[in-house]
Amino acid sequence: MSGSSAAPGAAPCRFAHYFAICGIDTDTGLEPDELAALYQWLEADRQGQDPGDAASGENLEQSPLKRTFKSKVLAHYPENVEWNPFDQDAVNMLCMPKGLSFRTQTDQRDPQFHSFIITKEDGSRTYGFVHTFYEEVTSPQICSAMQTLHLMHNAQSTTVNNPSSASSSSSSSMDSLASSLDEADHPTSSSQRAGGYDSSRDTLYVSKAMCLITPMPFMHACRRFLLQLHKAVSSPTAPPLPLESYVHNILYEVPLPAPGRSLKFHGVYEPIVCQRPGLGELQLADFPLAEAFSLLGVENLVQVFTCTLLEMQILLYSHDYQRLMTVAEGITTLLFPFQWQHVYVPILPASLLHFLDAPVPYLMGLQSKEGADRSKLELPQEANLCFVDIDNHYIELPEDFPQFPNKTEFTQELSEVLLSFNISANTGAPLRTRTSPGSAPCTPARERRPAALRQLEDDGRNGNLAGEELAVLELLQGNATLERLQALTRRTGVTVARVDALRAGVRAQGSEGPGARTVAEEEELRNAKLNVQLREVFASRFTTMFADYEAFVIQSAPDLESWLTNREQMHNFDKASFLSDQPEPYLPFLSHFIETQMFATFIDNKIMSQWEEKEPLLRVFDGRIEKARLYNVRASTLRSSCYQRCSILKESAQAIEQRLMKIDHTAIHPHLLDMKIGQGKYEQGFFPKLQADVLNTGPTSNKWSHRTATAQRRKDRHRQQTEHLGLDNDLKEKYMQEARILGKNLRQPKLSDLSPAVIAQTNWKFVEGLLKECRMKTKRMLVEKMGREAVELGHGEASITGLEENTLIASLCDLLERIWSHGLQVKQGKSALWSHLLHYQAREEKLGQQQAESPVSNVPERRKSDCCVAMPFLRVSLTQDMRHIQSMSEIKTDVGRARAWIRLSLEKKLLSQHLKQLLSRHALTRKLYKRYAFLRCEEEKEQFLFHLLSLNTVDYFCFTSVFTTIMIPYRVIIIPIKKLSNAMTTSNPWVCVSGELRDSGIMQIPKNVLEMTFDCQNLGKLTTVQLGHDNAGLLAKWLVDCVLVRNEITGHTYRFPCGRWLGKGVDDGSLERVLIGELAVPSCGTPPLLRSPSQARRISITSLSGRGNKPTSAQIQEAIGEAVINIIKHFHKPEKERGSLTVLLCGENSLVAALEQFFHFGFKAARLFQKTMFVWDFVEKAVAHMESADQMGDLQETVEPLGMTCQSLCHYVNAINSTSRNIGKDGKFQLLVCLGARDRLLPQWLPLLVECPVIPRMYEDTALLRDRTSVNALIGVLETLHEFPVTLEASLVKGIDL
Repeated sequence: MSGSSAAPGAAPCRFAHYFAICGIDTDTGLEPDELAALYQWLEADRQGQDPGDAASGENLEQSPLKRTFKSKVLAHYPENVEWNPFDQDAVNMLCMPKGLSFRTQTDQRDPQFHSFIITKEDGSRTYGFVHTFYEEVTSPQICSAMQTLHLMHNAQSTTVNNPSSASSSSSSSMDSLASSLDEADHPTSSSQRAGGYDSSRDTLYVSKAMCLITPMPFMHACRRFLLQLHKAVSSPTAPPLPLESYVHNILYEVPLPAPGRSLKFHGVYEPIVCQRPGLGELQLADFPLAEAFSLLGVENLVQVFTCTLLEMQILLYSHDYQRLMTVAEGITTLLFPFQWQHVYVPILPASLLHFLDAPVPYLMGLQSKEGADRSKLELPQEANLCFVDIDNHYIELPEDFPQFPNKTEFTQELSEVLLSFNISANTGAPLRTRTSPGSAPCTPARERRPAALRQLEDDGRNGNLAGEELAVLELLQGNATLERLQALTRRTGVTVARVDALRAGVRAQGSEGPGARTVAEEEELRNAKLNVQLREVFASRFTTMFADYEAFVIQSAPDLESWLTNREQMHNFDKASFLSDQPEPYLPFLSHFIETQMFATFIDNKIMSQWEEKEPLLRVFDGRIEKARLYNVRASTLRSSCYQRCSILKESAQAIEQRLMKIDHTAIHPHLLDMKIGQGKYEQGFFPKLQADVLNTGPTSNKWSHRTATAQRRKDRHRQQTEHLGLDNDLKEKYMQEARILGKNLRQPKLSDLSPAVIAQTNWKFVEGLLKECRMKTKRMLVEKMGREAVELGHGEASITGLEENTLIASLCDLLERIWSHGLQVKQGKSALWSHLLHYQAREEKLGQQQAESPVSNVPERRKSDCCVAMPFLRVSLTQDMRHIQSMSEIKTDVGRARAWIRLSLEKKLLSQHLKQLLSRHALTRKLYKRYAFLRCEEEKEQFLFHLLSLNTVDYFCFTSVFTTIMIPYRVIIIPIKKLSNAMTTSNPWVCVSGELRDSGIMQIPKNVLEMTFDCQNLGKLTTVQLGHDNAGLLAKWLVDCVLVRNEITGHTYRFPCGRWLGKGVDDGSLERVLIGELAVPSCGTPPLLRSPSQARRISITSLSGRGNKPTSAQIQEAIGEAVINIIKHFHKPEKERGSLTVLLCGENSLVAALEQFFHFGFKAARLFQKTMFVWDFVEKAVAHMESADQMGDLQETVEPLGMTCQSLCHYVNAINSTSRNIGKDGKFQLLVCLGARDRLLPQWLPLLVECPVIPRMYEDTALLRDRTSVNALIGVLETLHEFPVTLEASLVKGIDL
């Protein structure tokens, strides 16, 4: 039976899919690694030279023992597996990421173990486990070739008269990235380096790798199997059976354990046990999390984990491949129930270094050169990068990085779990480290010298302890009795030499007892228990945080096909409502996290689960939430940031222990195969050539292959039954690719073809991806910002919280940084965008164009000045905006400056224009960027600027609201009503500008000056202006149309209408007025006609009725209702989004304006031969009557609450009248209404005013105030405000003593 026909039924259930051998091909001999030529091409391209001219010869300056040579897959069995085709290039590249390594007998040749992962385009993963060892070179041709290369190298060294050049690399400027081409992991001694290789005296060794490729990450089992296989090769005696028997056994006769079961199979010398979690448990994760925590420390690992959740770029850096894999797999395992959706390459082969230029989120591992300096490592972009130096236990985080919720309690719980397994959580150093033989990363001999005691912990952390020391350390920390004994001997001064012997004895007895588990098995059990407990703590956090996520999933599509077709246009999750339901401390993290691709995919899977089988992680997660609901009602903890500890640690550990103690299934033992005699003869130290014919064919029958075949047939039937959905799989995949926006097709770079054309194609994909992401982000920002209008157009949520808006803008900043980082020639500083801006600024200043930057920027900024009668032009200037940012001492970094500049440009609606201006300097762009860079793709660049231009349709305050402590210059202009004379006044005017953050304080205006500028800490959005004078001189009266105030950095201009006199004996006698502001809306086309005066409502009732626009009673009642509804809406918005309440109380169409109209209706204001009466006159007369009635005792007989209400009204009116401010009668009425609304007294005061005997004298019979029905309706409307906490601005209530 052939391999291809035997395989289909069995292989999905097979433990291993392939066994492969990689090494040197003696037939083709020594071939220089083609990666060296690729590097020269990349380097030439990086320096702006023509890559075609790059030299492609041998690198003679480097010692041949340090060069990389081409490795090959020498053999793999079986030939092919139908559902998992063998990818020869990828396996070769990942088995030997640095190609072949040569050694001599004086070099260190310890075997090494590492693992790798291959992610397919559909997201499925295959795992590889590699054992690399050194084998003596017996081919005379290869020894002779090495000798020749060495002679040529010596000749070259002599020619350049630079003996040290032997250790330098031709790609010296790529040192930081091309570490794999520079030096081998283990530098040899200086004498050896000088001597090099001499075939007459030296023995030559070359690296060879054995690899198992499996569908699931059974890391410990594969490691032990390969270790035993290597032991069989290097042992002086032949193994019990030919090696083919063991390889055939693991490929065809060892099944995958069933979910929730354990499996025992046999290696060459010892049995190997593995287990697989059940369907309701966390998925299999065999990489030791203890090692990841020990290498990074709890605090650092949680920070890296948070960066991963927020889909930042994460670069792991270590000299040891297995460490890279352990940390990468550890972090992605902890994401449950979410999955990493972007580029995932835990071991980045040397040929794929151009992927570090990828402007997408990625999680990659880069091998460091021995003793490499981090400062010399140049990375294309660092604005959004989390750099993890594993060997030195330190991380660099991006700026503006939200913390994981309850981080302190979370790290505390993780630390306690680690401490329960005797692992220190404080410094990241394990108290206990175990490594199986041959697996410790090789380190230079000099590092093995006896170290000081304080370095012992460090050595343990780096895996450098010698065997005996390690054994002692294990026992000391592993046995509680011995630990107590050791502490006792320390106190009494007794020697502990005998105790050491006792420890050794205990260890020997423990491992030799009948039926006892070996040390390796104990270690495996301990690792498995610790792994699952740590993972449970993480899973518990998500179960708590997203316990109610299902309530916010929007399931609007009737069937799968229509959902997939419209996926991009639909809202699947009610983000605003979800965030409003979360505890305040969680919001900074959650608002970022729910925007990620992994969260979007999670919600997509949830929606698809109504038509398809649930995705496994989602099924487990939903099961846990369901279980949590059964045990406790979460209502009490809703909106509470109280930390809930994981409650199932013991149960999860016990489940694993039971499986490993009680083996569910034992595989068939290895046995003799039907082989030709004499082939593959045993020779110590050499891996034999295996017989392909027996290894390419599986067994004709065994019970589990039949079981699998039956299951497969059942699956086929199920698939046929579900085909009625009518959705072709290719079509579905296409929709899903589209739906997931970006990065899916880049999740795993192809490892086969590495030509410059393929690199160019990859970069083209990046360009397309960036453009698409820009379109999606700008669309989302517009839809969210448009609010109710957008909902009416069918776009989803009704409002956007300030937090959400900030998240979207931060996300846009990240995108712009990634675009500017793509295809950089030479990286300068951490922010590519700010670096480009600085180049532009320097060039403009050099050309002396600060005054007139370009034809574009000479156009005055009409949009600001059109609505301002006398406001001078504010010039549009990219470099001026840069100077504003550079003068902000609060911002310390380039990344921060770039983000501030983006926010400022966005707020000024100049982002697209500024970036167009920046990119119009084509010579500068060509100098800074490679040919394939996004910014040099003309068509995409134009579309990108167009998408940004669309953001000009909405107003952002993303600069003003974020940088709240900076100093900002403001310009104030007072516009008098000139045609009514008194344009100037002889008095001394003053002004005070107030905003949402603070006020400017009272500032004197110089006499006869209508314009002034002042610097002040950011006031926020402006709300009120207090304008007044001291009534000095002959011409003290002043008629003011409005006041204009402009923020000179953002260009926002506010208009404060007045239209009233300021002066004694005129209008209502006010010497100061509180003016309510409105943002001047930029007009398009011609400026509006000048209107004067601008606010008719504020002119006294005489003139109002004289104009013939007296409102009807119905209009007045409608206006009151509108004003109250607006205030109620204000309080129903999220707190950070409410804006100014002052405008709703005192501005145009406000509560005060509507109540003024109510009181004015039917008011006898104009008197013949008498001064004009104001509503305040009526209030004063009513209060005077109440006070006199009180003195006469009339009020003594009234009901107590009514008496108290009378007293409160009198008290408030007298306090307003006795204030030192000269605010005028209308101003006093406004103040009374505001205070009454704040203190919930207005509905109680109204009946008192209505019942007052003064009312018939001052109001006509038709007055609203004399209509009982209208008054009762008004009282009912005003009472609806009682449940809201009305707060008043300081500028309104200044000087009022209650």
